[in-house]
Amino acid sequence: MNSIRLLIRRLHIQAPPAWGIEPVPEAKRTLRAFDLFVLWSNLGLGLLVLQAGALLVPGLSLRAAIAAIVVGTIIGTLLLALTGLVGSDSGAPTMVLLRAVLGQRGSFLPTVLNVIQLVGWTAFELWVIAVTASRISQAVLGAPLYTLWLIVGTIVCLLLALGGPLVVVRDWLEKFGIWVVYIASVWITVYLIGSGRIARMLAQPGSNQMPFWLAVDLVVAMPVSWIPLVADYTRFARRTPGAFWGTFAGYALANIWFYALGALFVLGLGLSEPTPDAIALAIMSITGGLLALVVILVDETDNVFADIYSSAVSIQNIFPRLSQRWLIVGVTAISAALAATLTMSQYYDFLLLVGSVFVSLFGILAADYFVLRRRRYTEADLYGSQPASASAASVHETGLNPAGLAAWFVGVVVYHVMARVLPWLGASIPSFAATFVVYLLLSQVARVARRAPATGR
Repeated sequence: MNSIRLLIRRLHIQAPPAWGIEPVPEAKRTLRAFDLFVLWSNLGLGLLVLQAGALLVPGLSLRAAIAAIVVGTIIGTLLLALTGLVGSDSGAPTMVLLRAVLGQRGSFLPTVLNVIQLVGWTAFELWVIAVTASRISQAVLGAPLYTLWLIVGTIVCLLLALGGPLVVVRDWLEKFGIWVVYIASVWITVYLIGSGRIARMLAQPGSNQMPFWLAVDLVVAMPVSWIPLVADYTRFARRTPGAFWGTFAGYALANIWFYALGALFVLGLGLSEPTPDAIALAIMSITGGLLALVVILVDETDNVFADIYSSAVSIQNIFPRLSQRWLIVGVTAISAALAATLTMSQYYDFLLLVGSVFVSLFGILAADYFVLRRRRYTEADLYGSQPASASAASVHETGLNPAGLAAWFVGVVVYHVMARVLPWLGASIPSFAATFVVYLLLSQVARVARRAPATGR
């Protein structure tokens, strides 16, 4: 009897603590640069990234597409890693960081938009998982079983999200998950570039239907979509340089690799349309492709974990007393319900919308943190117990920073104008630059206005 009790006690897995939005103390910051490299390289490997890469050709030649992929990845991942650096410095999640530039109540708007985006990404990912599993099921069992696979995928992703980032990185990705995905991805890559295919693909001209800088925007949109949640994970980093370089190197490697693979699928295997269903069939047509597809499919669950977990953390920025675990369950249920209503025609517009909202938002954060605050946020700046300085008093009292909100609006407008009127110039860099400069100017105007009463003017 005692031995049975001992066995039960050993087998019992205690749920990890659900860390809310409070700053993570130094003793709890345990993720190394390698841990974050594994996490972010894993989040950059996925079927939706393959699909995004497939959108670039034949509108661009393969050479031009690869150039756009490299340029867009460097821009987007640099923004991602710099935001992660802020999270590592402060120990706070991303939506809380925005309180310093928008005010506590002002941060509620991007929080709502972020939750919408993350629910959307979760629904897309669950849909891709179910569609891809259906193709495998059709080939192996003779029946698609879409609903069954949607349910199974949802349950697995829910359990990962409940486990939290430390459990997923240390106990799943580093011990098993990332390595089998690397092996499968290398196998697919070798197959696509082998037998002289790569020379033929590089010589194939593009149709010139896609402007180069619009393609860059589509690449930037993928790492930028992770900006609103990157600090949710880098706040657990031991050291800030490790947080920056682990995030940058991990995601840049994966994003370039899988965007390029998506383009190679179209040109090398004659993929007729860039849909998850078509990509799944293309992978299955490769020798050993069925096993590789299963591995990539399992890896897709980690992307969903991150979206679900950060949705719950973001909601806590508005409602800090709500249970994180019940929020995770609710977000998962809503996303699974949406997964049955998606069409691929919505995916392109979704990527551009994500870019317009969050590229400009980081422009404000970068201007405030790296220029005005000189890389220092206090707990009062983020949690509002007291104004950190006299200049912050009005924001503290009202919960709103008009300069931040106005600069953000300008950035979103610039992005959409550029994307629709001058797509050949690109939208990401102009939007970021406009927001950065406008915020600095408006902050200076506000500072002068606050000083005027004291001087009697």
